[in-house]
Amino acid sequence: MSAKPHTAPSAAVDLNSMESIIPQRVTADVNADEFVVFLIGMRVNKPWKVHKWLPVGRAMGRMLDELYSAGDLGLRHVESWFGRTSIMVQYWDSFAQLEAYAKARSAEHLPAWAAFNKAVGSNGDVGIWHETYVVKAGSYECVYNNMPRFGLSKAFRTQPATGAFAAAASRMTSATAVESKPTERNEDELAVH
Repeated sequence: MSAKPHTAPSAAVDLNSMESIIPQRVTADVNADEFVVFLIGMRVNKPWKVHKWLPVGRAMGRMLDELYSAGDLGLRHVESWFGRTSIMVQYWDSFAQLEAYAKARSAEHLPAWAAFNKAVGSNGDVGIWHETYVVKAGSYECVYNNMPRFGLSKAFRTQPATGAFAAAASRMTSATAVESKPTERNEDELAVH
């Protein structure tokens, strides 16, 4: 089965509108030397103990409200999935800003952390976790097709995955080092996501 070449949509599409499906292959236009991807979540180990896990979820909601309303604390965007184990992917401008928020005595995080340790601690009722990645320019790539803006393309800007950004290997190159001259796309590139 051979891949069909991509054709541009017939009507102009606003690549940076927030909710519209973008009927073409796009990638993120990240204008930073580095950024942070922070994965955080919880696992409901004992679902019948609502009084233990519900406060954890509510505390995260308060923290996100605080971060979005302040607007200048470094959080760029969040994607979330919920289930027995929830995961939230947060995109931050820097590790320093993430850490500053986590340690700020006037912010929601420290009281939430203290409440969790008092109510749950290490008793096994609710699991919490996080992973932090500092991502440098030229060490990531992404592509989206028939999607609204999502992930990195929503945290930063969205651009067509054409020319120098058509293949995964070329998207791995720093945007500042990539020349934006068009390149030919062959059948192999069309199959690589």
